[in-house]
Amino acid sequence: MTGFGKASLTSENKKISFEIKTLNCKQIDISLKYPLTYKEKELDIRNLLINSVIRGKIEATLAVDDLLPKSKSEVNTSVLEDYYKKIHQAAEKIGIPEPKNWLELLLSLPDVLVAENAQMPENEYLDVVKTIENAVSEMTEFRKREGKVLEKFFREKIENINQLLLKVPDYEEERLEKIKSRMSENFAFIGNKIDFDKNRFEQEMIFYIEKFDISEEKLRLKTHLDYFLQTINNEENQGKKLGFITQEMGREINTLGSKSNHSELQKIVVMMKDELEQIKEQVLNVL
Repeated sequence: MTGFGKASLTSENKKISFEIKTLNCKQIDISLKYPLTYKEKELDIRNLLINSVIRGKIEATLAVDDLLPKSKSEVNTSVLEDYYKKIHQAAEKIGIPEPKNWLELLLSLPDVLVAENAQMPENEYLDVVKTIENAVSEMTEFRKREGKVLEKFFREKIENINQLLLKVPDYEEERLEKIKSRMSENFAFIGNKIDFDKNRFEQEMIFYIEKFDISEEKLRLKTHLDYFLQTINNEENQGKKLGFITQEMGREINTLGSKSNHSELQKIVVMMKDELEQIKEQVLNVL
């Protein structure tokens, strides 16, 4: 979801600029800066960004600069007072002297001097919308380029887990034989001291070994791996869905680990977990 876009447009006697940055976030969170004359259009601009960006932490700045000097202007006292308070507080907090030329400093700050009876022409706002759309388009292309890199990364990691899964059968039979052998030796030792029903022993051994069967876990994990790739191929805005799929992968891998009862299988499970954690970290970057 990381992206950056910037666009500008010169219209009549004004230069309009818009800059947008996006970062990872589960919801949409917009921080918007704009000239005071655009206060009434704030909701429209926010809705435009919401519909275009969908989700993420957004920092956006709209700047409209006059190319010709204002013939008449007046002081926006509320803005001037706000600047004064913030500079005064900052000077006290940092421990630096306050400026001597207060008036000159304050009058040079944005939106302190405004045009008398300033109103925003409708055609100017249309140019603003166009500039925003151009910046968002550039940001979207930035996201797409990042998405291509992430897609390649995900495919490599999923293939790595697939290859590790293919190694599991190499140790499965050996693992079960060791379990059977260990149980038989223990009961042979006990059988020299007490009598027990050998038929019942065989039945209990079968039930016990069935608890270590990992066929279903292997099948479900393979299904989740395939579904992850299918979701990447066929769907848009799939970030949250991919996150849910990785959670299901984690459950199956954890169950494999708890049932493995074999040193080599446990090593394979650890490597699977490492690959999956890398996927989880990067899924947060998917829209």
